Amino acid sequence: MRRWHGLEEVPADWGRSVVTIGVFDGVHRGHQRIVRAAAELARERGLRSVVITFDPHPDEVVRPGTHPPLLTTTRRRIGLLEGLGTEAVAVVPFTLELSKVPPDEFVQSVLVERLHAAHVIVGEDFRFGHRAKGDVPLLTELGDKYDFTVAGMPLVANGDTISSTYIRERLEAGAVEDAAGALGRPHRVEGVVVRGHQRGRALGFPTANLETMPHTAIPADGVYAGWLVCDSDRYPGFHWPAAISIGTNPTFEGEERTVEAYALDRDDLDLYGEHMAVDFQARIRDTLKFDSIDALIEEMHRDVDRAREITSA
Repeated sequence: MRRWHGLEEVPADWGRSVVTIGVFDGVHRGHQRIVRAAAELARERGLRSVVITFDPHPDEVVRPGTHPPLLTTTRRRIGLLEGLGTEAVAVVPFTLELSKVPPDEFVQSVLVERLHAAHVIVGEDFRFGHRAKGDVPLLTELGDKYDFTVAGMPLVANGDTISSTYIRERLEAGAVEDAAGALGRPHRVEGVVVRGHQRGRALGFPTANLETMPHTAIPADGVYAGWLVCDSDRYPGFHWPAAISIGTNPTFEGEERTVEAYALDRDDLDLYGEHMAVDFQARIRDTLKFDSIDALIEEMHRDVDRAREITSA
């Protein structure tokens, strides 16, 4: 598997290939279908398969301040794409200059000269080039001109239309199970564990407080069952059932929104500074303000019991 950060890293002797292009935020089930189709076609034709994705999100470059909540980090996106059978992933820096490249020039410089495309597979709503003037019919015309074929595939899985917008909407509503159904896996939020107020430890539930990346798609405030994940040298392959809290800790009059995870029945973990992730399996309840610390602790015990039931099912 090859990773290229920019098309300049594509080897000069790279042969003809099957290419698929998109932001692929989330690498949801619709994206998976397209990438797998490209990899399968490449194997059938004895060619190489390449995925082109972009970083940062084009919306932030073209319309600053409109960056959508991201379903995956770039690192996570690359790993997920690799798992779909493609031979190479090219992460292309999306710049204002790139956004101004006309569709014909984009095709010639990227698909023809760099990747020697024989076939191109994209989503049926794929747009490219300056002011997004390029679409699948234009790409097909340019394919005739430059000797490659084009297929525009609907973003569907098992008959259901899948979109990143739908997944973001479900996460905003706290419906993590719906989001997982469209993603084909639990939604993941990543971050570095930082020191918080350490209230959880004082209450008997030490939590990992994640400092998340900007623009992360974080589910609605509430308590969730899921998993705390780490693959560092200290905790290789760590994947532990957890109760996850999102919110401002209203019982303590908090103002800062946090993502905290309690690894069930573990008080022996030293996670500060570790890059961790939480995978959301199911929503347990809304965030509540309690009249007393004792009432909060009682509810936290119930949350942990429910998280244990859900993650052990």
